[in-house]
Amino acid sequence: MMMTMTTTAPFPTARLEDGDVRVLLLENIHTDGADFLRGKGFQVETRDGALGEDDLIEAIQGVHLLGIRSTTYITEKVLAAAPDLLAIGAFCIGTNQIDLTATTRQGVAVFNAPYSNTRSVVELAIAEIISLARRLHEKSTDMHAGVWNKSAAGSHEIRGRTLGIIGYGNIGSQLSVIAEALGLSVVFYDIDDKLALGNAKRCSTLEELLAVSDVVTLHVDGRPGNAGLFGAEEMAQMKPRSLFLNLSRGIAVDTAALRENLESGHIAGAAVDVFPIEPKRQGDAFDSDLRGLKNVILTPHVGGSTEEAQQDIGRFVASKLRSYASYGGTSLSVNMPELNLPADGSKHRLALVHRNAPGVLATINGLLGEHGVNIEAQSLSTRGEIGYVVTDVADEIGEDVLRELASLPETVRLRQLS
Repeated sequence: MMMTMTTTAPFPTARLEDGDVRVLLLENIHTDGADFLRGKGFQVETRDGALGEDDLIEAIQGVHLLGIRSTTYITEKVLAAAPDLLAIGAFCIGTNQIDLTATTRQGVAVFNAPYSNTRSVVELAIAEIISLARRLHEKSTDMHAGVWNKSAAGSHEIRGRTLGIIGYGNIGSQLSVIAEALGLSVVFYDIDDKLALGNAKRCSTLEELLAVSDVVTLHVDGRPGNAGLFGAEEMAQMKPRSLFLNLSRGIAVDTAALRENLESGHIAGAAVDVFPIEPKRQGDAFDSDLRGLKNVILTPHVGGSTEEAQQDIGRFVASKLRSYASYGGTSLSVNMPELNLPADGSKHRLALVHRNAPGVLATINGLLGEHGVNIEAQSLSTRGEIGYVVTDVADEIGEDVLRELASLPETVRLRQLS
């Protein structure tokens, strides 16, 4: 499949074949993702760690598809320095590390994997709840130190306890079902109106949840409003000797306040997988207020890091990147209007991202008609201020037509796919 590409420049000048598409994958993305894209003929470069802004700007030159996880931040400055970039794949759940306003303004599609590692996070949460309740991590540490401490003191079953879930999305709701099957009573709090699953009960306020929960677990997204969501005030409202988990976003929790509550014994134990500041590469030094506490399980942001989850994510996001680059498909895009488009090698395809203004489609079709271009199929979708129209025609479109379409004041990005 041939592809003509443009940035926000007035006219598309570079024609690419799939074999010329350059892909950069960062942060140990599963090899299945890279293998899939290589199998489609793309040039793929992989790097183990995340990149800071300046290093990323240097590395992204000439790159058409970028794959990241949660530690590489895509800023407006990065995007401004990446005129060839067509799409970004977040090989994870969240996209808060990406400036979605800037990507949309530049016509760069963003894809993620919103469901692929849900089960992995849920299983880790269950494992940590049981480990904290039975003090398994403390027993193991003692044993490694040569201490035989065979005592039931402080060890409890989770059956009959109440689990409070803050954030009842894909992960929170699935955790609710599995926890209930293990004998836990479940209450949850979410700012959105969510349907309770099983026997779970919705709390109308966070305070209500904290007052009744033996275990509190956070499963919120990384939107700015969640920064500092759980601090000293919320911890003070938790039941004495309750347990706390954060497997969602590091910015949501005041770790200094959490340490104080753990040291005082108000919170009996905690498991934390995410941190406000995280190392960018394997082996980099890690520091946290929570280090050195015997009643805390610390894990290096591995909630979704199982072989199964990373393999699924690698394949899923890679397929979305390929579909957009080669065919213009935007199914499940985070920021672009959705069009699920089949490959059709018998036609020439024109993909145009535009500002969503009245009369744009009529203008495009009028211009094509003036040049005798016969439209065989056309799909249009809008999302907020952005529109996306894909047009299939029988004959190749001339450069004069492309030039006029690229020059329309509403045009953000124009590509010819054939």
